[in-house]
Amino acid sequence: MKIEDLDLGDVVYAATTIIDDGSIPNGLEGEILAEAGTRGVITMIGHIEEEPNRSIFLVRFEDKDMNLGNPVGCWVEDLVMDPKLVYDC
Repeated sequence: MKIEDLDLGDVVYAATTIIDDGSIPNGLEGEILAEAGTRGVITMIGHIEEEPNRSIFLVRFEDKDMNLGNPVGCWVEDLVMDPKLVYDC
């Protein structure tokens, strides 16, 4: 199974540390949104107009207290299904 085959409610992990690139409204560019290996749940799957053949996943990652945070837009390469496949760049 591949990330592209997952559905809403499926669990994923951040493949690397995910950082705000400045595209999150009211966010802080450079802020860490999810450390590598952080568990999250897919809440929406869609596409952006500029890249209609590329899926984007909205994922709510857990914080240290296991509370779900705000949705974060992730590309397929930002996510893994098995925490053993996490790598930190």
